[in-house]
Amino acid sequence: MEAHQHSPDSSSEECTVLEAPPGKNTCPQHAGKVADLYCSACECALCEDCVSDHEEHPKVPLSQALEQHRSSLQERLGAVQNRLPQISDALTFIKEILQQLTNQRGSIEEDIQSSFEDLHKQLDVRKSVLLMELEVTYGLKQKVLQAQVDSLSRGEGDIIATCTQTEEALAGEACVASLQVERELGERLVELASLRLPYQPEENDQLDLQLETDGMRKSIHNLGTIVTTSAVASQSEAMGAGLEQCIVGHPASVTIVTRDKSGGACKSGNAILSAEVFTPDGSIVDGEIVDHKNGTYEFVYTVPKEGDFSLALRLYDQHIKGSPFKLTVTRAFETEVEVSPSTTTATNSAANATPSTGSSEGAKRRGKSPGQKKKGSKRASSALGTPRRKTQNPIEDDLIFRIGTKGRNKGEFTNLQGVAASSSGRILIADSNNQCVQIFSNEGEFKSRFGVRGRSPGQLQRPTGVAVHPSGDIIIADYDNKWVSIFSCEGKFKAKLGSGRLMGPKGVSVDQNGHVIVVDNKACTVFIFQLTGKLITKFGSRGNGDKQFAGPHFAAVNQNNEIIVTDFHNHSVKVFTPEGELVLKFGSNGEGNGQFNAPTGVAVDVNGNIIVADWGNSRIQVFDGTGSFLSYINTSADPLYGPQGLALTSDGHVVVADSGNHCFKVYRYLQ
Repeated sequence: MEAHQHSPDSSSEECTVLEAPPGKNTCPQHAGKVADLYCSACECALCEDCVSDHEEHPKVPLSQALEQHRSSLQERLGAVQNRLPQISDALTFIKEILQQLTNQRGSIEEDIQSSFEDLHKQLDVRKSVLLMELEVTYGLKQKVLQAQVDSLSRGEGDIIATCTQTEEALAGEACVASLQVERELGERLVELASLRLPYQPEENDQLDLQLETDGMRKSIHNLGTIVTTSAVASQSEAMGAGLEQCIVGHPASVTIVTRDKSGGACKSGNAILSAEVFTPDGSIVDGEIVDHKNGTYEFVYTVPKEGDFSLALRLYDQHIKGSPFKLTVTRAFETEVEVSPSTTTATNSAANATPSTGSSEGAKRRGKSPGQKKKGSKRASSALGTPRRKTQNPIEDDLIFRIGTKGRNKGEFTNLQGVAASSSGRILIADSNNQCVQIFSNEGEFKSRFGVRGRSPGQLQRPTGVAVHPSGDIIIADYDNKWVSIFSCEGKFKAKLGSGRLMGPKGVSVDQNGHVIVVDNKACTVFIFQLTGKLITKFGSRGNGDKQFAGPHFAAVNQNNEIIVTDFHNHSVKVFTPEGELVLKFGSNGEGNGQFNAPTGVAVDVNGNIIVADWGNSRIQVFDGTGSFLSYINTSADPLYGPQGLALTSDGHVVVADSGNHCFKVYRYLQ
């Protein structure tokens, strides 16, 4: 409500109350009468002639009422004035970000100009595209920040103006004539006290340029990109067991999810994120931040001693939600009091590996974890249902061999992901960042590779999943191209499916009817296609319900033609009928036997046992068909780091894509 100035000759009732009377406390209803009482119910001054109309109403002396009104008005004035420092700080902060954004824009513009000076004339087209992208990106971010500045400035102006009017009113003498004005000012102050203003920045000042000069003349078409995100610290959040508690000397993992000003999840990486774990003496524990390039980040750290610590997570130098977090670091035995000594040894051995993306592998028959509960419906147990021995402490490593190093040549990998094994004795690797599929024998001998980088049919942009059809065709999930490509066994492109339906296919598999199972990581949905591309059915949505997913990764199919899906952020494995009805669900978040910290790869052996890669716990677990924990594969001699896809070879071994180590490994597995 606005405070209006009325002329003395106004004929309205409202203005009559505000007319200056002969006496300062003259009754507004009875001329010449002095008002000495105040009706609290009607909020008006009373003279002796008015009392009869307000007999049953509570009344107080007028002087007391005037004093109370002044006191209330003074309190409201103070409350609103107290907002000014906060507004001033927010204005300064956001103007600084806006200025930094503008400076970055100018700096990048100079970089773009100087980088293009030495190139041939054909680069002018790309330069114009980049400058336009910069202008658009800057304009969008500048518009958001400028809107905040304008909003805060308006709020500041309204508060200052109203406070000035109120102070002027309070400087005058309290009287009946000023009651209406003061009442209006009070209402205005109440509105201003609850006025919602954007204190937190709704954008950031990041504007970066990725510009590589090596091989520029050969890749001029895609030269350069403007890098930024819409992530803001006030909306971004962290999750995971590593936020509250960890074990001395054991890696702990925290997942950071970046979000924009509206709380929507960011889908791209490259945000400027920092993480620090402070020990009681003030020193900082080392850790590593892994950018998954999809708006989520993993912070892995190891604390060398027990005690209470603080974990600070900052995005663009601002604390995210809940930061800094309080950590409790304990010895291993304090968190494993219900586990036998042998089980503790096995769990600790598996947890010693650095957290990474999981992939599953086979294991020797070993005893079940004491007290481990299973979820899901009961079914007939498999050959591994009755373990031969109770020990959980393997004696020797199960690794047979490993193939690969980081690189782009034959037998070298960069972020390998999916794995498949054919009945003809071949191992297929989806080499994601090299945009190809490499093929090896079961003994690790390189055979061939195929794939050309690009976004046209028949090209690969980011292959993440691979499977072999009974016909011999090779099926590849292309995450960035948002479709599934089908190649012949010789690597000749034949067709693509799912284009226009898929958002981010991660894993692929083939059921017993020859249908293609696609796990869409972004859509949190499982699609089932015919090889011709016709959609048969789909199921799943984003969430934490039994028939929902949160970042599903890979799938396998058992002899009952049931589909087994790893539900990454829900830390579970789910089994469905081909129609999408839930049959079984097992797993929970944790480090114990049968628990997961983000499962990824999955495979099924001939007995129906399920092999699962436990990503955050850096281990591979084996379960029977009912979801009961059986065993794990010993990887301690050469620890996994970022295992992804998983498959069983035709000669009965387990092959896993060890993405962080840029290799694949083959392990013994007794079925």
